[in-house]
Amino acid sequence: MESGLVKHVHGTAANVADATQVAELLHGDEDAVYADAGYTGVEKREGHAGGEVIWQIAARRSTYTALPKRSLIYKGKRRIELAKAQTQAKVEHPFRVIKRQVGYGKTRFRDMVKNTAQLTT
Repeated sequence: MESGLVKHVHGTAANVADATQVAELLHGDEDAVYADAGYTGVEKREGHAGGEVIWQIAARRSTYTALPKRSLIYKGKRRIELAKAQTQAKVEHPFRVIKRQVGYGKTRFRDMVKNTAQLTT
């Protein structure tokens, strides 16, 4: 954590929605936020609406797979989602490497305090 690569670690239970934790994850100086489909609708929530942050949230697959595959709308949306996924992969890969090196591939404890402590120490 001293390197500045990771700004904040926040552990939650599996039944807590990702979109409810955005206020704890952002520090306020962000220009753009890239997130997966679990954060859909977060830009409309209180505290985030009307901000100057550019929200790049991946669309749920069902929003564009229902379209005909030869339509221009489908091809355009598919291309946009591919660009979002490529950006997300560049960010997610270092986290996977760090988790594997530290040995945090699986959760071993049932207590959130212990799991978060294992991640941060």
